[in-house]
Amino acid sequence: MKVLIVGGGGREHALAWKLRQSPRLTKLICAPGNAGIAKIADCVPIGTEDISGLVDFAKTQAVDFVVVGPEAPLTLGLADRLSEAGIKVFGPSAAAARLEGSKAFMKDLAARTGIPTAWYATFTDIEKAKAFAREKGAPIVVKASGLAAGKGVILCQSLDEALAAIDLMMSKREFGSAGDEVVIEEFLTGEEASFFALCDGKTAISFNAAQDHKAVGDGDTGPNTGGMGAYSPAPVVTEALEADIMARIVMPAVKGMAEAGTPFAGVLFAGLMIAKEGPKLIEFNVRFGDPECQVLMSRLDGDLLDILLAAAEGRIDQARISWKRETALVVVMAAQGYPGTYKKGTVIEGLKEAGTVDGVTVFHAGTKAQEGQILANGGRVLGITAIGSSVREAQSRAYQAVGHIRWPEGFCRRDIGWRAIAREDCP
Repeated sequence: MKVLIVGGGGREHALAWKLRQSPRLTKLICAPGNAGIAKIADCVPIGTEDISGLVDFAKTQAVDFVVVGPEAPLTLGLADRLSEAGIKVFGPSAAAARLEGSKAFMKDLAARTGIPTAWYATFTDIEKAKAFAREKGAPIVVKASGLAAGKGVILCQSLDEALAAIDLMMSKREFGSAGDEVVIEEFLTGEEASFFALCDGKTAISFNAAQDHKAVGDGDTGPNTGGMGAYSPAPVVTEALEADIMARIVMPAVKGMAEAGTPFAGVLFAGLMIAKEGPKLIEFNVRFGDPECQVLMSRLDGDLLDILLAAAEGRIDQARISWKRETALVVVMAAQGYPGTYKKGTVIEGLKEAGTVDGVTVFHAGTKAQEGQILANGGRVLGITAIGSSVREAQSRAYQAVGHIRWPEGFCRRDIGWRAIAREDCP
């Protein structure tokens, strides 16, 4: 099969790396790709939101199957356009992608189908939003309803912080049109986990769990980012809890979307809070997480192409999925200043040496090749991923590899996996 991957981040590099291993693959193309992906696939300079360009390319190149990485092209209808052209695609329709494209839509679905989640209210009027925040008090959570690259969520410990967050989104428009509507909701406590399920519009199967590190700084301090590291499996998600999540969160969503005439096919990513009373839904995403995808692909023991095709063809219940027993852990290296202003074009060295550490794969995110050098070309730039017999071993290997990277303008968190290591030390 000739396969096209849409995207150019660490998630897409991990998908390309795993798809490359399929015996059914004859050609792998990525649009637009990055410097790491270019070593294992043909990269073409088509932007992820150039829907017509992507569809025309897939048609003229006789692509058999398209795997869409990011959420934006899905919300813009890429899967719909490809399906209309007779090209198989992994990813939901624009109508189904509203589960991520509109937090208000997602919360309404949860309320309608009885999925356990935080109480909430949605607003397009800034004064009504502030009045609700004053009524509820703090701590409280303020979210931009639209797509904000994982950054449109502010956890407010005081009423002043909540009012400032509402101003930031609705008045100062920090997240652009994503903040035209805001969701204000209950501040949940517990342990967060990322849970994935593959869906075909009718049913779903579990695709395991991971734990992400959203805050930019060690000890979960500082502003939220797109993710500074992750590990899988997630010890907090036991077999019993996995069954509970599928029964109370995933399957009601799949059923509710189908009943509404917008069946969901693709990967459903449930961001969860594991509270004392059980799992609660924080948000749904409609794509693999980044950096969670890097650790999932490192652990997956099977043919990813076959699995994704089963979802696209409406037969996910026939997919055969198995996992390596080891733990995978990824450390994200980002450009200084991220998630704020950062500099592009700085030189990264030591990648080859980092990749020689036992169990390590270096996934590229925001990189580009120029005159024989690898340059930083984004905020989150590398995903140093290691597999090991324990979280501690995987962490040790990942940071050993990080030590080989020569990039003064870059940084990373130094505590990825701390929750799981604490569990290993005190079972």
